[in-house]
Amino acid sequence: MARRRTTRRAPARPEPTAELARTLARRTKKELVDVLLELARADRGVLRQLTARFGVAAAPDELVAVTHQAIVDATDFDERDMNRNFEYDYEAYAEVKRNLSRLIEAGQWRQAMDLSLELMKQGSCQVEMSDEGMMTEDIEDCLSVVIGAFKRCDLPVVEILRRCTAMLDSDRVGFISRKPLEALQKRLHTDAAHP
Repeated sequence: MARRRTTRRAPARPEPTAELARTLARRTKKELVDVLLELARADRGVLRQLTARFGVAAAPDELVAVTHQAIVDATDFDERDMNRNFEYDYEAYAEVKRNLSRLIEAGQWRQAMDLSLELMKQGSCQVEMSDEGMMTEDIEDCLSVVIGAFKRCDLPVVEILRRCTAMLDSDRVGFISRKPLEALQKRLHTDAAHP
């Protein structure tokens, strides 16, 4: 027996944010800015979204502090979730990558390298504690910014080699960005041997 098509329709539902949009439209610009700042202070996720959306640039010192906090947020996990595929903060990883790029563009090589070493330590711990290490790609994506910059930075080769070794030694799982770091070390040794 064929199914009969109904001719009745459900009543139209209003957009859930329609009333909010009307209310916000009646507010002053200052009120809206104040509310956004209040929300950003209360929630780092909101702060990250607003900073990314509006391309907010920070001074290098502030950028280092914000990036360190993003590393903490990105690599955070609940120890009760060990050996599971737990949730992690994708947006925080995106902020880490964006900020490492900004530090490098500003010539803040050592700060970017220090932060990438911290990311390797904390990120590899997170990978080790997870079931499948799904965040590995996010970590490598962040580190690729710094590894790529190693190739063109003006720091002494000895210091770059020392930083590469420190990153490899800090990797608790033994495979995060290993190939690019070892390839860079090999290239730097070769370049140093044949100036």
